[in-house]
Amino acid sequence: MAGGGKGSGRPAKRQGATRGTGGKGRRSLAGKGATPPASERHWFKDRQRASGAAAPSPREGAAPARPARGPRRDDAPEVIGGRNPVVEALRAEVPATAMYVAQRIDHDDRVREAIKIASNRGIALLEVSRDKLDRLTDGTVHQGLGLQLPPYDYAHPADLVEHAQDAAEVPLIIALDGVTDPRNLGAIARSATAFGAHGILVPARRSAGVTAGAWKTSAGTLAHMPVARAANLTSALREYRERGLFVIGLDGEGRTDIADVDLATEPLVVVIGSEGKGLSRLVRESCDVVARIPMRAAAESLNAGVATGIALYEIARHRRR
Repeated sequence: MAGGGKGSGRPAKRQGATRGTGGKGRRSLAGKGATPPASERHWFKDRQRASGAAAPSPREGAAPARPARGPRRDDAPEVIGGRNPVVEALRAEVPATAMYVAQRIDHDDRVREAIKIASNRGIALLEVSRDKLDRLTDGTVHQGLGLQLPPYDYAHPADLVEHAQDAAEVPLIIALDGVTDPRNLGAIARSATAFGAHGILVPARRSAGVTAGAWKTSAGTLAHMPVARAANLTSALREYRERGLFVIGLDGEGRTDIADVDLATEPLVVVIGSEGKGLSRLVRESCDVVARIPMRAAAESLNAGVATGIALYEIARHRRR
């Protein structure tokens, strides 16, 4: 029989008043509340980071999570990733401030050439981990090489006309309306350089800018082709007209073929619309002529880079006569 008392062979415990605990006993019996879930324990974040699991939604009243990365700022540097793109950019003398080389990289001919060119040009060589290079290139395939470009210094729209005047040439400016792919901007820069244009005008909003993608597609021609940025494209076109330039819009719904435009030898601004929407209404109303590129019905449209090359070739052909 468990316990003391009668028949146990042990003296019974004295029954009487005992010294109190001042309420401490009751507080200890109250407990510490419900067991916290795993997501609130100190080791959870470390384990979650190691496993790559998604974080649970925070409780009400908890500290807010770190906000996701927003769009890249205009004054932020660009980083080109990939061995071939980096070598091509260095060969074309694209402006660069640093070249990142991953630790324990396999030194093939492209890596050796990139390091040699960067050293000769005084570009800083920085050895970094592959994880950091992943972050710098926004997760693109970098193959252990990254080239940092400084923020692009956009010209003023009036500078493009002065550039033509300094060269004693008839102004030819390309303006983009709704072209949002940086690769199209790079391709347009190549065509503009090939056919003697004096600059490219882009809107400040809803338009492609001079990014790493544009640099790569331009094959270095952006180093010689000025790009201006306008707060309002329609206002910039109006100011060009006030300075004596004619505005030609390129759109699939135009009534005149680009080869038949009589203004080709005059000071010109050629406006290129987006492949899907063409020219916006206000920009169309600002044009002196809306021209088209004749094509078969099977091809509904051309991308902005190809259309610009065709239009500039026709204008250059007229000017050579």
